[in-house]
Amino acid sequence: MAHDGQDAAMAKSPILDGLLTQTAAAIPAAETVLEKATEQMRDLVVVDGRVSARAVEEHQTATHGLAWLATYVESLRQMQNWATRLSSDGKFGEIEQLIHQIAFGEYLHHIAGGIPMNQGEAVRLHELGLGWDALSGFQCSEVQALMTKGNTQSARSRLVELMQERSAEITVGATGLEDELEMIREQFRRYAVDNVIPHAHDWHLKDELIPMEVIEELAEMGVFGLTIPEEFGGFGLSKASMVVVSEELSRGYIGVGSLGTRSEIAAELILCGGTDAQKENWLPKLASAEILPTAVFTEPNTGSDLGSLRTRAVKDGDDYRVTGNKTWITHAARTHVMTLLARTDPNSTDHRGLSMFLAEKTPGTDEAPFPTPGMSGTEIEVLGYRGMKEYELGFDNFEVNGENLLGGEEGKGFKQLMQTFESARIQTAARAIGVAQSALDVAMQYAVDRKQFGKSLIEFPRVSGKLAMMAVEIMIARQLTYYSAWQKDHDKRCDLEAGMAKLLGARVAWAAADNGLQIHGGNGFATEYTISRILCDARILNIFEGAAEIQAQVIARRLLG
Repeated sequence: MAHDGQDAAMAKSPILDGLLTQTAAAIPAAETVLEKATEQMRDLVVVDGRVSARAVEEHQTATHGLAWLATYVESLRQMQNWATRLSSDGKFGEIEQLIHQIAFGEYLHHIAGGIPMNQGEAVRLHELGLGWDALSGFQCSEVQALMTKGNTQSARSRLVELMQERSAEITVGATGLEDELEMIREQFRRYAVDNVIPHAHDWHLKDELIPMEVIEELAEMGVFGLTIPEEFGGFGLSKASMVVVSEELSRGYIGVGSLGTRSEIAAELILCGGTDAQKENWLPKLASAEILPTAVFTEPNTGSDLGSLRTRAVKDGDDYRVTGNKTWITHAARTHVMTLLARTDPNSTDHRGLSMFLAEKTPGTDEAPFPTPGMSGTEIEVLGYRGMKEYELGFDNFEVNGENLLGGEEGKGFKQLMQTFESARIQTAARAIGVAQSALDVAMQYAVDRKQFGKSLIEFPRVSGKLAMMAVEIMIARQLTYYSAWQKDHDKRCDLEAGMAKLLGARVAWAAADNGLQIHGGNGFATEYTISRILCDARILNIFEGAAEIQAQVIARRLLG
């Protein structure tokens, strides 16, 4: 029997009647806008049956806007799938219904009025060559109800009220994942709370490497061999499990959540492109963390233009000698092997002359970070994402064993790297969710504890509204990321979905951190407060693993091709 307080709460709950029916009706309306926008953009950028790079650049804002529109439509689809699954399982409770209707109310308004690509850029329908007639499907009663009554102050306030009541729960709302994955989440959440969160801010302020004992503990928990097949010493678990682990560890500290990223990339490279001997040699060592890898791709003057890399690898007998410079190399000093991309064909000027190497090195110390002959390095001081440190590396006749040419064949490096991007971007989206959730955690606690004008900050509508939108967009990004992981686990091409998850997740993380700092007011600007570190950590997510602009370009080209 419900208590009087429960009856009162249910009576004032601002949930729309027939919510799932209304949101189901909204999806075709949004899809129609996307279809029309795609047709319009094809007319502008497709020349002689192919997407023209020059035309895409000329209409860059519109093509990138198309990517954002497609990301929004896919987000709504996945929110609908999430809500339908929960409803079938009897888990679509009040908190989930509020998240669902707020998500639709907000994102439908963005589609109609302008999608924010970042704080200063929004793409509107007229920039995609569309008029108001493209929104004819938005005139139905279901869409209108969602747009006028979906995301209201009363809905946001009620959501935050429920969030406070259920503060002991790990996530805001049911995730829709299987029980096994939620058990994994709980295990790693517990580890982060006990072993990461109490120390993370100190590591950040002192710009220290994450202690080796943490890496050893994570190795014992299977983090580095999570998705490596059992035959090679790993656990053979799903990409979805990797997402959950990355999410919860990054919620503790993005540096810890990112420790597994390099192993994930290295293992994926070897699984997809390595010889049988390379798989048997390297994968068990990666899985156990006997060796730690780092990814060495980017160069000072190339950034995202990997096809223009200049670092060269010259054959010297059976081996290679590498000369050149690399930059933004994470965790470079104390690792044992580098997945190193270099040019083996000196006559090439594009990606076809690149090869991938498993370049061995000696782990460094604080006194001598780069003791291997032919290799030097300089630390790059950064705002956040500090736990593994960033370096600029120099190679001067650095020796690489010929057996460590990935796949045993030159000229395949770029293709091999492209095969890893799906997993890398799914993992980055998961890290973004973790950072966003961390911002929500600390901002909500501060809003409860901080008193102003005789009451807690959380009682002010614009404060609770910020917290509500954090929770809603975290769930949207989460469902998009889970869907991309599901696609990967079922051997489906998912570069589009993974790109969308990374694109949205990075923006959600930055918005959550920024709003979290705003809730802290002046205290948020003080380095002693955790939110200052979370803001710095969040900022990198829009840059690495493909800057947001590059990510949008890749998505748009897939849509238009």
